[in-house]
Amino acid sequence: MEWLIPVLIVVALVAIVGIYLWSTYNSLVTLNVRVDEAWSDITVMLKRRADLLPNLIETVKGYAAHEKSVFENVTKARAETLSAQGPADASAAENHMQTALKSIFAVAEAYPQLQASQNYLQLQGAIVDTEDKIQAARRFYNGGVREMNTKIKVFPNHLFAVNLGFTEREFFEVADSAAIAEPPRVQF
Repeated sequence: MEWLIPVLIVVALVAIVGIYLWSTYNSLVTLNVRVDEAWSDITVMLKRRADLLPNLIETVKGYAAHEKSVFENVTKARAETLSAQGPADASAAENHMQTALKSIFAVAEAYPQLQASQNYLQLQGAIVDTEDKIQAARRFYNGGVREMNTKIKVFPNHLFAVNLGFTEREFFEVADSAAIAEPPRVQF
């Protein structure tokens, strides 16, 4: 009977450690899936914006055909966005896209008849809406990455999280945060 108490204590400790490991593993899996979902949302919004750009370019081209370099820069930025693999590539592509969008909207400002075009106004509104959604998706993604990275780094999780295949994820950061602080805007 004397051996029963130490055995029960050991069994209880093993059960507590097992429950802790089980719940921590499940929460890491949940966070990993949430980060993957958030990244998917970002890529969907980037694709949506990239799909809108050819229409915007064609609309503006009709009024400003001589602005060839602006259209080429937007096309290059679009291709870079579509081929980005991971947050680091997407961040670099985002910088180039913001610069290209600013230049195309600057060209549009020089053409009052273009600014009055219903097609242009709808495309501009759709792009601004998409930019807002990209910002929201970035915040959601970065929040998920923050939670996951924190969960992986804290003790004692760090002791076994890496061995189970969980690694820290990259934040979606943009080098020139001032360039994307607001969606591109056109003044009438």
